[in-house]
Amino acid sequence: MLFLLRHRFLAPASLSFDHLIHQMARSTRSIAAREVASLAAGLEKSALVPQDVVESPTSQTSGRVTRSRTAATRRVSTPPTQADIINKPQKKSAARKRKAVLAPADLNEFPHNLGSLPTPSKSEAVGETASKSKIEVKEESLDTDSLANELQDTVDKAVETLPSPPASDTKKKRSKKTNTYGLTPGITPFRDYSRPTPEECEEVNRLLSTIHGEITPPTTIPEPSLTVTGCGEVPSVLDALIRTLLSGATTGKNSAMAFNGLVQRFGILDSGIGKGSVNWDAVRRATVKDVFEAIKSGGLADVKSKNLKAILDMVYEENQSRKALLVKNEISDKSEGEKQYEIACADQHFLSLNHLHTLPTEEVMTELVKYPGIGPKTAACVLLFCLQRPCFAVDTHIFRICKWLGWVPKDKATEITTFSHLEVRIPDNLKYSLHQLFIRHGKSCPRCRAITGESSAGWEEGCVIDHLVTRTGKRKGAHGLESTKAKKVRKNPS
Repeated sequence: MLFLLRHRFLAPASLSFDHLIHQMARSTRSIAAREVASLAAGLEKSALVPQDVVESPTSQTSGRVTRSRTAATRRVSTPPTQADIINKPQKKSAARKRKAVLAPADLNEFPHNLGSLPTPSKSEAVGETASKSKIEVKEESLDTDSLANELQDTVDKAVETLPSPPASDTKKKRSKKTNTYGLTPGITPFRDYSRPTPEECEEVNRLLSTIHGEITPPTTIPEPSLTVTGCGEVPSVLDALIRTLLSGATTGKNSAMAFNGLVQRFGILDSGIGKGSVNWDAVRRATVKDVFEAIKSGGLADVKSKNLKAILDMVYEENQSRKALLVKNEISDKSEGEKQYEIACADQHFLSLNHLHTLPTEEVMTELVKYPGIGPKTAACVLLFCLQRPCFAVDTHIFRICKWLGWVPKDKATEITTFSHLEVRIPDNLKYSLHQLFIRHGKSCPRCRAITGESSAGWEEGCVIDHLVTRTGKRKGAHGLESTKAKKVRKNPS
């Protein structure tokens, strides 16, 4: 009867265990642990049912098992046999064993949730029972052991299938770039490319000077013109920045028309600090549409008007912030006269970037390229012409000729990487003159213009650097002193 009692309470539990194991295979560790704890509590409660409770005979008609409601039927009518005594489970010891196996472990003992929960051996689990009953219990008769082990295996598998931590948690954060244009100052992106050498730079500078004249940097910066933009060769940093912005991707004539449009529409300062300069604060307070109308004759007015307005707004906010710091004496690298000048500029809403004159070249570059529409080329021009720092600004003409000269890898270089490479390779004393000579030559040479070929006017005149270049692109022909047509004439003089 005791055997039937044990079978009655454990066999149905086995079916629920199988269903639970199937579901727990797809569960996370936390869900599996909760279900194991709940099931352990149920088993423990079942084990505490009075031993004298037995099943009533199974009904032959309904197939359902019913229990007797009277105390008489709950009494054992016949003495237990020796087999019953042997197979009788030791409930109190088994409950203790199940509690030791299924009790939730302290997660603090498992750093990062690595490793499996410990499973006691069967000899340890039944040791206490054997010592008290003095009866040898067979391993196959303890169904609870196998069920508990199956549950533990399921928990272990659930732990193994837990997702790994996000990559962002395990990988070190990338170091922030030191600048906003992706280049490392003083280091070329083409470290294994040894050209141009200083000797090559000297030779090209000498050859181009024979036809375009010698060029030397000015000792003083000329007064700004109100009709010509140029490349930023003016004293005011803000003036230089805006003039260079307007000259981008257009002709000198168009950029001059755009700048003159700003002068005519918004006027110039006729008194106070900045007298003679464009009234940039009036441009800042105007609408984008008004700025567009003023510069629309210069090309790309839609984009440039938005960028121009955004730059002036940023400069105004920066000027006011710097004024507050200067008043509190929180900027210590300025003389008293320089502090008073900046404060006066901010008070009169005279927009200025002249404080950049005192910053190192790399810091100036980083400050300038943060403005919308300002890239390394425009910033380099401001450095070269306004701040008078050695800087090899690269435009489309310079980029084309430098590729033909083989000074940069033709298939890898861009205008930005060319700037970074040549900034390292070209000697400082040649940066100003080579910049000017390349632009003049790229605009005027019949063989070195952007779209030219053997049929172009003036092709037969040759080029002073023909023996150094290999031209590529549309309509290009021979790259030596003689064109293909000239060679044919020489081979067939008749």
